[in-house]
Amino acid sequence: MSIKLAARVQQVTPSMTLAISAKAKAMQAEGIDVCSFSAGEPDFDTPEHIRAAAKQALDEGKTRYGPAAGEPRLRSAIANKLRTENQLPYNAENIIVTNGGKHSLYALMMTTIETGDEVLIPAPYWVSYPEMVKLAGGTPIIMPTTAENDYKITPEQLQQAITPKTKLLVFNSPSNPTGMVYSPDEVRALAAVVLANNIWVVADEIYEKILYDGAQHLSIGAVSEAMFERTIVSNGFAKAYAMTGWRLGYLAGPVELIKAANTLQSQSTSNVCTFAQYGAIAALESSQDCVETMRQAFAKRRTAIIDLVNAIPGLNCTIPEGAFYLFINISKTGLTSLDFCTRLLNERYVAAVPGVAFGADSGIRISYATDMATIEKGIERLNDFVQQIA
Repeated sequence: MSIKLAARVQQVTPSMTLAISAKAKAMQAEGIDVCSFSAGEPDFDTPEHIRAAAKQALDEGKTRYGPAAGEPRLRSAIANKLRTENQLPYNAENIIVTNGGKHSLYALMMTTIETGDEVLIPAPYWVSYPEMVKLAGGTPIIMPTTAENDYKITPEQLQQAITPKTKLLVFNSPSNPTGMVYSPDEVRALAAVVLANNIWVVADEIYEKILYDGAQHLSIGAVSEAMFERTIVSNGFAKAYAMTGWRLGYLAGPVELIKAANTLQSQSTSNVCTFAQYGAIAALESSQDCVETMRQAFAKRRTAIIDLVNAIPGLNCTIPEGAFYLFINISKTGLTSLDFCTRLLNERYVAAVPGVAFGADSGIRISYATDMATIEKGIERLNDFVQQIA
């Protein structure tokens, strides 16, 4: 006898990114030489000093339950980071440590969004944004962007999308999947619209440290005191510190929101892995040279992969200023993004993510968080595939 599932689960789409990554790994386990560009995961090991701090915490017996909101020292370190690096005047009481950056966003949606609330999401978007809104009972309102505008929304577009039901804008810069970065002036212009309409913003800043060509990251909450009061920050350690499997993220916002998220977390997951949090403390309080070393490696790969992709007839991509993704326009091939990626994986053993998963069927996302040999071999296969279907 089958169990009747809750409607909230049935309306949510499984993560296509994780599904394709899992299929690629399964093919590799069968001995197939797959070039995988699907997962948004640095290929570097977590820096040694971060691993050492977690090992030391284990040896010191930091293996028991901790506060649901996170270790006090880590919450203070995060608040200090936000004050000094982002000019956001948070204190430890404004921070909750979560099971990854994704979980921080889930906690936000579950504690703020109700039935009838609208959440504005620029597209292409990270696959989980609209699904989390649906789980919370809200309505995702998608704002399409184009390559011609560097996949950015304009203040006019934002204003037109706002209704009396609008509660929240999801603002992701640098962006997954496009790698675009809003300039400080563009951030200020959007902030003016937010303030004029009295809505909230969640700033997903997980890629803030991965920037190129002199691009600057301005946290939208740092625009003004008034904007700070309308901003919630989601961030984590996965991308900048190569700590994806550690599942360490955080949410920063008004005390009442953090208390609500703490209540939710205390009744769902309890505290984040205790000894792992000491690795996060080391990440924040130690030298940031490891972050720059990885960023420079990404920059070299970015230059190489852009040149290779833009040399393929029928494909083109905008130049990303952040993160480690290319969003490639495939519209000239005549294939949907799902057909393109399915055939590319099955026929040429290259894993990419269809743009339809990000709300933009005209493109595909490839991650260059992989070694140069895989990039060269994989893009050569991509070229062969495109010439085959031309």
